Order: sequence, then C-alpha cells, then structure tokens
Amino acid sequence: MSSISLPGTSKTPTVQFNLEPLTMSISGRSIPENSIEFYQPLLDWVQANLQTDGTSLEISIRLEYFNTSSSKCIMDLLKRVEKSPCDATVLWYYEDEDEDMLEAGEDYDAIIEIPFKLIATPG
Repeated sequence: MSSISLPGTSKTPTVQFNLEPLTMSISGRSIPENSIEFYQPLLDWVQANLQTDGTSLEISIRLEYFNTSSSKCIMDLLKRVEKSPCDATVLWYYEDEDEDMLEAGEDYDAIIEIPFKLIATPG
C-alpha cells in the first residue's frame, strides 16, 4: 500500500500518511457524514504498513473540531497503532485557548499507551 494524501474539506480533515519517512498527519475539521467510511482506508493503511518492529512513527493530530463518531474512529486508529510493533509518538496540537481540544488530547493520552506530547499553539 502506498502513502495516503487527502485534501481537507469543510467536513473532512486533511490526511497525510507517508511511508518515507513513516508519518501520519490529520488536521482540520472532522465531521464527515459517515466517519466509518472516511476512516476505514486509514485503519486499513495502519494494518498494512505498521508491521516492522522498532520502526519510528510520528503521528501529528491538529484538529480544530471533531464530532463524536470521528472521536471513536480516531480512538480505533490509535488503538491499531498501539498494537503495532512501531515505536510511535503522538503530537497532539491544540490552540492555547481551546480547553476542549486540550482535554480531548489528555483523554486519549490516558487511554492509549503511546507517548503523547500535548503542544499548545497560538490561537
């Protein structure tokens, strides 16, 4: 499977999953009509490409807003990464005034056993 590059829309995030170097990036808004349909190719990509022991993986998440169904899909995505043999780190970006996004990052950090870096950015 190759890299995934999806441009963002008013309802779906910009997605950039690369093999060289191995990185995953999701940014923008995630309120698709059908979250499962949108995120399934991303879940499949993780399953197909994260099978090498010790490979470093940086996951950048910079969402301004996501709905409940997207939240579940992001959790599923991170759970798949967690089960992979990759050495992953999540960079969770949030605007410094956006307490909801900070709390969302803290919630994922408490559940997922992947190191999280919560990074405040200027609003």
